[in-house]
Order: sequence, then structure tokens, then C-alpha cells
Amino acid sequence: MTDFEKFPDYFPKVAESIQVMKREGNYLEMDATVKSFGQKFPVKMKARILPGKGFISDNENPKFGTSGHEELLLSQRPEGTVIDYTYQVTIHKRWLRIVAQPLIGWFSMKYWKKAVIDELRKRVER
Repeated sequence: MTDFEKFPDYFPKVAESIQVMKREGNYLEMDATVKSFGQKFPVKMKARILPGKGFISDNENPKFGTSGHEELLLSQRPEGTVIDYTYQVTIHKRWLRIVAQPLIGWFSMKYWKKAVIDELRKRVER
């Protein structure tokens, strides 16, 4: 889940491309083109890989004026691997909050769950 440059291969519904621009140990800065709402848009990502656990990333989307704090953490339990995913979105453009809040809060996250988390679950279960 931390091979970011392969995300477009693994999760083509949401990732167009990801390029690692800077790498220092477990810290990465990336330029991504992501897909949502039928559009492609740029995202700058600053991520810290947590070996054996997942990653934490702070993301900026200048096109929509949003930023996000993302955490994908995996843990082992007796019943299997647990995926704990959170994404906190800040909408910086006041006028956009009215429209974007329900779209991002419900529709976009449901779609992301289907395109990434459910796909990850299938891969883990294989």
C-alpha cells in the first residue's frame, strides 16, 4: 500500500499518475493526478511511510482549494488484517463548502472506499 507510483496500476479508478519528487527515508513528496467526479486534477502529497503499518499523508488540491490529512493503517488481529482509513478534508473556498461538503463527505468517500479499500480487501484475501 506504500508503492505510490504503482497506485494507478492497482487503483485505476482514482489514480491517473503519481510521481515521487523527493524521497528522504520514509518521507516522500509526490505530484499526483487523481480522478474524481469525472475529472482529473493535480494533488501534491507529503507522505510518511510507517513500515509494516501503512502511511500518513497531507495532500493539497489547488484546483478545488482543498487540503486533506489521510491515514491508512493496517493492523493484525486474530480475525485478520484490519484496515483503518481516515481522510479529513478542509475546504478553503467558502463558496465551495455549500456544494462540496455533501459531495466530498458522502459521495466521494463512498466511491473511494469502493475503488481503493474494497480493491485492497480483494488483494489481501487472495
